[in-house]
Parts: sequence; structure tokens; C-alpha cells
Amino acid sequence: MVSYSIYGVSILLLLTFLQSPSLSSSSSSTQINSNSILVALLDSHYTELAELVEKALLLQKLEDAVGNYNITIFAPRNEALERNLDPDFKRFLLEPRNLNSLQTLLMSHIIPTRIVAGEHWPTAAGSVGVRHRSIAGEHYLHLRAGVSGNKTVDNAAVLRPDDVIRPDGVIHGIDQLLVPRSVQEDFNRRRSLRSIAAVIPEGAPQVDPRTNRLKKSAPVPAGAPPVLPIYNALAPGPSIAPAPAPGPGGARRHFNGERQVKDFIQTLLHYGGYNEMADILVNLTSLATEMGRLVSEGYVLTVLAPNDEAMAKLTTEQLSEPGAPEQIMYYHIIPEYQTEESMYNAVRRFGKIRYHTLRLPHKVVAQEADGSVKFGLGDESAYLFDPDIYTDGRISVQGIDGVLFPLEEEETNTEKTTTTTTPLVKVAAKPRRGIIIL
Repeated sequence: MVSYSIYGVSILLLLTFLQSPSLSSSSSSTQINSNSILVALLDSHYTELAELVEKALLLQKLEDAVGNYNITIFAPRNEALERNLDPDFKRFLLEPRNLNSLQTLLMSHIIPTRIVAGEHWPTAAGSVGVRHRSIAGEHYLHLRAGVSGNKTVDNAAVLRPDDVIRPDGVIHGIDQLLVPRSVQEDFNRRRSLRSIAAVIPEGAPQVDPRTNRLKKSAPVPAGAPPVLPIYNALAPGPSIAPAPAPGPGGARRHFNGERQVKDFIQTLLHYGGYNEMADILVNLTSLATEMGRLVSEGYVLTVLAPNDEAMAKLTTEQLSEPGAPEQIMYYHIIPEYQTEESMYNAVRRFGKIRYHTLRLPHKVVAQEADGSVKFGLGDESAYLFDPDIYTDGRISVQGIDGVLFPLEEEETNTEKTTTTTTPLVKVAAKPRRGIIIL
């Protein structure tokens, strides 16, 4: 619960802001003043709700509503929010990517009509109740009054009718949040995606860089991750090389990598907003086949998946050069198993982290920014926008809002002239000791 002293400062700032002469409504000459219902909301028993309104960036919209209407707010008291609000649901509401859901939920508590309990509430005789459209537009509130005089709005009981009355609105205290169906469905969908987990992640083996062998000469159990680095298993070029035959020791595959890759691509399509990424993996390149082979051999991967809005900014020239789609995607694949939590904890602790990518020798830089993980440097950076879209212990998919390029390539692109064009083609031979020469 936020202390009152903090909100004392917020009230003073809001008073100064609301009393500014420039804040007159577009359709009304009445200015919002210190006697407004919005100011009363901050200086009341509903500071938790007021904090959510501030986080949802709704102050300006509510100021416009008060300028045009006389409003009614159904506000859960602080104790109700602290006692009844599910922690997972609260975390969902406060995530930046779910801002629209938070705004819809809060606006569903406000009616652009003045409703006073003693005058405008439906009586017991009209027990069917009355429906009022909220300022969210898509959600209606159903007001009812029982024979004993108890009042309800949807499934919430009105504990303090007419708790705050001001010239431009009324606040009624209720015992719980009013959750629209669209917000509940969005929360359920996100939670079901996060629950996908099939294999517990395992730590990578410790390999001596001088000998390229395990530091401890212990027998490798069946199903353990490979000893050699992932770069030794990569195909020599953008096209796919046939998988090597089992060695003299009768090496066996213990993971169905093809199925797991299909699962994560299918999850991208169901999640929405990542169709371009899925299309490149399946139709424009053979990366899905190679990723399946690597996972079948026991390797783990983290995919930084740019969303459709970011992919739409790629030019035809960037995608049409030979090998360009593969090169772009290689730079978005990290040969480690990382989740949103592990990456965020790492950047918070160490400041900047450099992750190897399958596009050797380039690494992608990660750092903490605005409560999230930011990849890349300068204008071509991208934020972790949709965390843990898919996590099965072998493949982790993290949605980002930009397409990443190595820093050296960014500098080359800014200085590129019309007379020379360097195709993005990987021309490496089969690497030795994990080294690929670009």
C-alpha cells in the first residue's frame, strides 16, 4: 500500500496541474479545480485505485470526461484490493505490454452519468436493475438493489454508497475490482502460454577452452547436453548440411528437436504478432530444420523474436541479398537457455551482458532499461516486449520490438554508398574448435 505522505505530494502536484488556465475542456468552458472528483479520488480511501489510474496514463482522459460529463466512479477500497486481488493478476496489469488491459479495466469502473444512491439507483421494485455503459465503451455495468436495500454493481457489493460527492461526480465504495471479460480472457491466455514447460533446464558442461574437452573426465550420462560447443554442430553455410552420422561410441539422440521447433513456431502463430518471424523460419530459410537438428543433438537455444511491426521496417534490399534472412536470424539466436527472469536478473546485477550469437563472432549486448531488458546499442536497440512466449527447457522464445544488427554492420550501413554493395553471405568452411571465420 502506498503511504499517504507520497500521495500528499501527488495531490499538490495534481492541484497545480489541474488549476492551470490551459486545462479547459474542449466542449466546456468550466475548468477542473481543487473541488473535482478526480482530486477527491487521490485524497480518499481509494489511493490504490488512484495509483493504478496514474500508471495507466488515464489522468488526461478522465479530465476530458469530467469536462464533458458528470461522472460516477465505482471504486474498490484499498483494503479490498490488498486482500482480494490475485498477485498474478496484479502483476499482469502492471506489465507495460498490458497497458490496454489496465486502461480497459479502470475505465469500466466509471459511468458518464451522475448516479446518487438515494435518488437514481434502481429500487427493489425494479429488481431487474439498470444497465449503464461505462466510458470503456465495450463494458456495461449492471446496477441492482435488493429488497433489504443492499446495492450491487455487477458482482460487487456497494459497501459505501455516496462515499464522496463533488459537483462533477460521485464515488461509491465497492468490495472488489470489476473485471471485464476481455481483460480476463487476455490474462488467461497469457497465463496459459507461460505455463508451457516440458523439460527442466540444465547447466551447460564446463569445457576446457585449450583442449575443447570436459574439465572433469567423468562419463557423460545418456541424454546429457553435448560436450562440444554448438558452433561445431552448425552447418558450414546458410544452407543446411546433412546431420553427421553417429560416432564410434554409438551416440544417440534423446530429444525430438523437430517437434519442439514446430511447437514453438505454432505458439508464435497462436500468440499473434510474430507471423513474419515464423514465415522466415519456415518458408524463406531452412533454419527451422537446422534448429530442430541442433535440439535433437541436445543443444539449447534462446530466440529473440522481432514482432511484425519491427520486421515491417526491414527494407527489400536488406532481405533480398543472398543469405540475408539467415544472417539476420542467426544474430537473433543465442546458444544458451535464457528466460526473461534470468536475463533481467543478470543485467540488473552486472549492468551489461554480452551474449554469444550463432552469427560468430558477433555478440548482442543486453542491459537493464525502464524495468525491462534492452538489446543492442544506439538507435537500432530493441526491448524485451513479450517475455517467455515459449519455454520448454530446450528452446526459449523472447519477443522483442526491434530487429537487431551487429554494431559493425550498423556503422557500415550508415556509410554505405550506391557504388558498392556487400552481400550478407556466410562463406565459412566447416569450423574447427568452435571457430567460424566470417
